Amino acid sequence: MDSFWDFFWFILSFFLLMAYLVVLFQILTDLFRDKDTSGWAKAFWVLFLIFLPLLTSLVYLIARGQGMAERNIAAINAAQADTDAYIKSVAGSSSTPADEIHKAKALLDSGAISQQEFDAIKAKALS
Repeated sequence: MDSFWDFFWFILSFFLLMAYLVVLFQILTDLFRDKDTSGWAKAFWVLFLIFLPLLTSLVYLIARGQGMAERNIAAINAAQADTDAYIKSVAGSSSTPADEIHKAKALLDSGAISQQEFDAIKAKALS
């Protein structure tokens, strides 16, 4: 690279290439995530992405952009639900201090424990 401008254009072209690849992989991910699109339609989209990549990417983003966003949100929500379920299963039956105090209050009201035992459970839950 002989000049600053050669370097500048190289960096700009590299950035645009990386941006295009990100868009391309997002389109392919969305395409195969979509359960409503038939296999033939998916095959045609991929074929057009190979032979007319820029035009096909723009058409896909314009035509299916809203559904693409909805499927992405649904995938994120499903992943969050799976994460929450896993955390609950790993944590076991541990509960919040408020839950512990509520259970202890129910036991106190039923007469199963004394006021001193309730106070001890409450102090332990709050510590």
